[in-house]
Amino acid sequence: MADRSVALGEHRYALTSTWTGNTGTGTSGYRDYRRDVTLEVEGKPDILASSDKPFRGDTSRWNPEDLLLASLSECHLLSYLHACVTAGVVVVSYRDTASGLMRENGAGGGAFVEVMLRPEVVVADASMIEAAERAHAQANEWCFIANSMNFPVRHEATVTAQA
Repeated sequence: MADRSVALGEHRYALTSTWTGNTGTGTSGYRDYRRDVTLEVEGKPDILASSDKPFRGDTSRWNPEDLLLASLSECHLLSYLHACVTAGVVVVSYRDTASGLMRENGAGGGAFVEVMLRPEVVVADASMIEAAERAHAQANEWCFIANSMNFPVRHEATVTAQA
C-alpha cells in the first residue's frame, strides 16, 4: 500500500488566456469586438473559446459555462471510477448527461445555482450495483472541482449490469 502522506500537498495549474477578438478598434464599443479567446496549456491542444450566444459569443466555441459544466462532469467521472476500484466494482461504461442552471442578477453578473449530473453506469455484474450506487457519494466527496463550488452539485445516477 502506498504512503498516502506523500501524495498530500499543493498542486498548481497554469494556462494562458489570449483575447483574439479585436476587429481593429479594440473595445471602442460593446458591439465592436468579438469575444474570441484562445486557451493554452503547455503540451496540450488549444481550446478555442468565446462567450455564450446571449452575451454576443461565437456558438461554435466553448464558453466558460460549458467549461465549468465539463469540469464538474469529468471530475465526478474520474473520482467515481476511483471509488469503484476501491469498492471492487468493475465499471464497463459510463456516460453523463449533465446540465446546469445559471441565473443573471440584473446588475450585469450572475451565478450558477446548481448543476445536475446524470451518470448512466454499466457494471460487470448485478452483484456490484449497490456498491456502484454508493460510490457516487464517495466520488462527490473526492471531486476537487465539486468541492470548490458554492452551489449544489446533485446526482441522478442510474446503474445497471452488463447483459
